[in-house]
Amino acid sequence: GVKKVPFEEGIGSGLIKYIDDTLVEHFLKEVKTNSINPDIFKGSDLKVVYTPLNGSGRKPVLSILSMMGLDNVYVTPEQELPDGNFPTVPYPNPELTASFECSLKLAEKVDPDIILATDPDCDRVGIMVKHNSLYKPLNGNEIGCLMLNYILSQRAAKGTMPENPLFIKSIVSTTLADEIGKKYGCRRIDVLTGFKFIGEQITFMEEKGEANNFVFGFEESYGYLIGGYCRDKDAVGGAMMLCEMAVYYKKQGKTLYDAMQELYDEFGYYENAVIDRVFEGAQGSTKMKGIMHSLRANYPTEIGGFKVLAISDYLKSKHKNNENGTMEDINLPKSDVLSFQLEGGARVMIRPSGTEPKIKLYFNVVGKDRSGAHEITENLIKAMETLLGL
Repeated sequence: GVKKVPFEEGIGSGLIKYIDDTLVEHFLKEVKTNSINPDIFKGSDLKVVYTPLNGSGRKPVLSILSMMGLDNVYVTPEQELPDGNFPTVPYPNPELTASFECSLKLAEKVDPDIILATDPDCDRVGIMVKHNSLYKPLNGNEIGCLMLNYILSQRAAKGTMPENPLFIKSIVSTTLADEIGKKYGCRRIDVLTGFKFIGEQITFMEEKGEANNFVFGFEESYGYLIGGYCRDKDAVGGAMMLCEMAVYYKKQGKTLYDAMQELYDEFGYYENAVIDRVFEGAQGSTKMKGIMHSLRANYPTEIGGFKVLAISDYLKSKHKNNENGTMEDINLPKSDVLSFQLEGGARVMIRPSGTEPKIKLYFNVVGKDRSGAHEITENLIKAMETLLGL
């Protein structure tokens, strides 16, 4: 059996030790070195409401913002202290607007430029931005693209870009990031979902002595990493970077929402939708396997009137180009994921969840504007539901 020891006894014998404050200080210093414009907060009047959602973020996030010289930070009182019961929200997730309800009440009083929320273990961060007197959320893909664009454009302007810059994102995250990367000559690696795969790539780069080339990593589920100081998503660095960007654009009379619209104006409007369908019970699992099997047995040649240009099958580790019939290997661990690249820049991905009895569909669509992209997305969702018999 597993050997056990009471916690107090472990402390007494030195088997268990509390982490020393110097480690936390070292971590915060590492985060701060990844600021692109560390002096930008001097004389800035940026006002922030922040909620740790009753989790662990309060100390490190307030510490880093204070180290940067950001003074106007108001913490949502009923969510300030750790409480594992999370009494104020149905689910403490910065992706959900319900997580911002308490903070929006505080915002009515203090009128901040942005509202930040970190999840309980402080590795993911969400934001609402004051724009034309309303607080608007940015989604995980939008935050990732804003950070990538800011880091690359600023480092290019300052001449601090590494020789072979590289960013890493998950395969289900937006392809808008690919276009931003291309603009600045920044290579991209796509990895399977799970931030550990981004961390793993940084370690590979480190082994080759190329760790300095890493500029940014993100996934659409609100996880960001602004430097190689750790091997996981980090909301402390994420919160710092969001505040830094908010100050940078505010000095130009813009909000982060404006900055996002400028990216859409430049590259086209990218809409990302995720839908899932639940398959309960023993039959559910069989049905899910059946859906994936029939898709592989008979790949669609068009979806919703769009030709399928290429198919990536992550279970067979093959990428097939339908235009010229060439096959390429996918150098990632095998995973039950299918991706269809469609004409016009759209992409549909399908994967059964590894943890729940459901199939997830990811739609990545580019249109001239919001309504154009939305129309294509709706059409593709219907087409996939028909194709899969959902």
